[in-house]
Parts: sequence; structure tokens; C-alpha cells
Amino acid sequence: MKKRASQRVSKSAERVAAILSALQQTYPNAICALHHKSAWQLLVATILSAQCTDVRVNLVTPALFRAFPTAKAMAAASLPELEELVRTTGFFRNKAKSIQGAGRIITEEFGGKVPQTMPELLRIPGVARKTANVVLGTWFKIADGVVVDTHVLRIARRLALTRETTPEKVERDLMHIIPQPQWIDFTHRIIAHGRQVCIARKPRCADCPLEPLCNAPDKTFSTH
Repeated sequence: MKKRASQRVSKSAERVAAILSALQQTYPNAICALHHKSAWQLLVATILSAQCTDVRVNLVTPALFRAFPTAKAMAAASLPELEELVRTTGFFRNKAKSIQGAGRIITEEFGGKVPQTMPELLRIPGVARKTANVVLGTWFKIADGVVVDTHVLRIARRLALTRETTPEKVERDLMHIIPQPQWIDFTHRIIAHGRQVCIARKPRCADCPLEPLCNAPDKTFSTH
């Protein structure tokens, strides 16, 4: 199929509503794929998920949380111990420092509890807006922003919801066009769609519920 030379950003309210409706119908029960039993566990798992699959993180975190079940315990852990436990997630030295530092800040400044505001979360080592949004949305059900991971960034651009290339600017655009009550579910559904259908290297466009709404230049199938 001949690729289109360009793609016009299309953010009409009707088109965005159609995209949201199709995602809701296709992935009504989409949830965060990172296994966790507390805000603390979700925070650590999300830090570890940088440049790593959720499947790999879920293999690593059970032993990590058995050894260091609380923020206080993580803060007191030695870096070599943490590095060994998170080694297979990649960038393990930086990640070990981040989760140790997160445990220390949460213990010393927040009484051992994960804070529930964006400014406070951003003070924690290893936490940027993506991680903060995951914790706020998934655990606390607070829609402060839109999680922009690699799936969300890729699909938002394919759907012409943004032309931006950085997570911060993509998030800004999505927050502007998606109703705030849908920010959390939108993220879960887009990530599920990115894993199952809108795959990075070869999207399964023939199976895509959004195909009639999509004019991405790398489509592999089209009905329009």
C-alpha cells in the first residue's frame, strides 16, 4: 500500500468521541498490567518498567517485595542487594538507586506513605510525570494527567491526535482533547491496544477497531 506523504492532525470532538467509544467497546476491562498490592508496590514497579516490559517487571517484583516489603525496608537495603534483584530489568544500577532513594524520601518526608499529589510525587527519585500519573490514576483514581508511555505516544501520533514527539507535549495535547473523567481509562485502553493490535513494527490494521478513523502513513490495511 502506498504511504501517505503527510498526516493532518485531526482533533474534532466527534472524531475523538468515536475513538474513545471504540476503545471502550473493545477494551472495557483494561487495567494496569503491573502487578501490585499497594501504592508503594505500584510506584516501584513503574520505576522499574522504564525501558523494560511489564512482563519482565512482574517476574522481578515478587522476590524484591519479599526481601524489602516496605519503603523503610527498601531505604535500608544495600545497593548491591537491590542491583542483583532488579538486574534483569535493565539499567539496574540507576534503578536500584532510584527505588532506594524513593524508599528514603517516602519514609523520611511522607511518613512511609506514597503521596497523592503530582508536586510531591515528583520529588521522589526516579519519578517523572509518567510514573506519577500511573500511581495517581491506577491506585488513587486521581486524574491529574495522561500517562504517556511508548504505546500512547506512538498511537496518539498514528491517530493524528498530536504531532508532538516528547511525552510532555503529547500529554499536554491529549489532556486538551480528551475529557478528564476518561484520562485514566483512556491510558489503560490505548496501552492494551498497542500491545494487542497497534504494534510498533507491523500494526494489525485489518483487525483494528479504530481503522476507519485512522490515516496513519504506516497502515498495513485500509478500507478508506
